[in-house]
Amino acid sequence: MSRNRILIVEDDKDIRELMEYNLGKDGFDVDGVESGEEALEAVSRELPELVLLDLMLPGIGGFDVCRELKGSEATKHIPIVVVSAKGEESDIVTGLELGADDYITKPFSPKVLVARVRAVLRRRAREVPKEEDVLKVLDLTIHPGRREVVYDDERIELTNTEFKVLHLLARRPGWVFTRYQIVDRVHGEHYPVTERSVDVQIVGLRRKLGKAGEYIETVRGVGYRFRDDD
Repeated sequence: MSRNRILIVEDDKDIRELMEYNLGKDGFDVDGVESGEEALEAVSRELPELVLLDLMLPGIGGFDVCRELKGSEATKHIPIVVVSAKGEESDIVTGLELGADDYITKPFSPKVLVARVRAVLRRRAREVPKEEDVLKVLDLTIHPGRREVVYDDERIELTNTEFKVLHLLARRPGWVFTRYQIVDRVHGEHYPVTERSVDVQIVGLRRKLGKAGEYIETVRGVGYRFRDDD
């Protein structure tokens, strides 16, 4: 994998060149292609460090490119940031559930684009704690073995589900989890819990955490993430 190599998949030449210019100016090596077929070919030749992916592409669409890359052992680790004019909540949720690491809607600020790319790369580089590791994030201490949460030297009593939700989010600060992903990872596939029930669990979890409840941020129409102060 080439260090700092970004692959841009965008069929609009002006937008592609704008992205190439700003990322190149910030020190990245940038390649640009204009179709899904070209994107998959480019990745097969040389693995990029990150893919910026439009959804409305000629031929193979962006969702299918994302599904292909995230479904392969060789490429599933490559971060994907969707950059699309499709800004509906359903499109954002679909992209994230296919494995995209972030979602930027058009039109966008070039400075924001570069900042989001760097944020995704930082999160990827950060080692994810093991399931059994004690977490110390912000002012919280989360002990999986004891199912114990301590904030400001006080133990907080949580239900098993509330603990699992908090642990899931806190292990990856800054990562957005959709409601479906939370249900799937906390309860397992086919568990009879609605996505909206996650909202109820989050409300209860925030209430029990008190001031620390602010660490759990709502991503409107999508899901939740744990605050990242990095």
